[in-house]
Amino acid sequence: MPEGHTIHRLAADHRERFGGRPVRASSPQGKFADSAALLDGTVLETTEAHGKHLFLGFGGLGEEWVHIHLGLFGKVNFGDAPAPPPTDTVRLRLANPESYVDLRGPTTCALITDAEKQAIHDRLGPDPLRDGDYADGAAKAWRRISKSRTTIAALLMDQKIVAGVGNVYRAEVLFRHGIDPYRAGKDLTAREWTAIWDDLVELLREGVRLNRIDTVRPEHTPEAMGRPPRVDDHGGEVYVYRRAHLPCHICGGEIRTAGLAARNLFWCPGCQQR
Repeated sequence: MPEGHTIHRLAADHRERFGGRPVRASSPQGKFADSAALLDGTVLETTEAHGKHLFLGFGGLGEEWVHIHLGLFGKVNFGDAPAPPPTDTVRLRLANPESYVDLRGPTTCALITDAEKQAIHDRLGPDPLRDGDYADGAAKAWRRISKSRTTIAALLMDQKIVAGVGNVYRAEVLFRHGIDPYRAGKDLTAREWTAIWDDLVELLREGVRLNRIDTVRPEHTPEAMGRPPRVDDHGGEVYVYRRAHLPCHICGGEIRTAGLAARNLFWCPGCQQR
């Protein structure tokens, strides 16, 4: 599932390619056909991301938004005009004389009201990439984390507590701060949590900028360590994610994996001691 940096990047890409201009909208798959007909010819006025949720606001729709959640299988593909004939798997195509974008396989693609959009925001936790959440987001999340007996690894994946963090950032930020993933939230100190939050802000911002996840510090890059670069479909350098049974870059111990919060957790017992 795409993590929060991807959704913020998609919001920026939609804004750059289609913002302020009328779009042609269609639903070759047919599942979004009625709503696409309402979008056709309107102007994309605003884009917004919150965690793993993308919102597109079009002029002429009144108090309605296109709400997109990619889920596990959703894909977004941008291209330059002229657009090729769409396949029947495309849920929504937006196009103008310069660009097109195809949405396939999302968990959600729906036209929603302002009130429904606000309800989504209300149930999500603070997003480290949202301007409005940066100042008080750490404190807001800490109020729940500091009282919880749930593991910090599970809490980080709970979108009601922190929005946008997925499996990669969860594993990597805990490693970077030497936090055992099985520690209960209430056993963290406020200083530890603030450091984790600030690190997530920086890592996610870099993810938006580079359009990939890189979490290793400069002294641990392949060039600095004289090791081969990582080859993985998520495309970045990491410490523990998907490195089960391989040696840790720092201590040389074996990276472990286990199921937690319905996802595979990765950690180094040597560097993340209880």
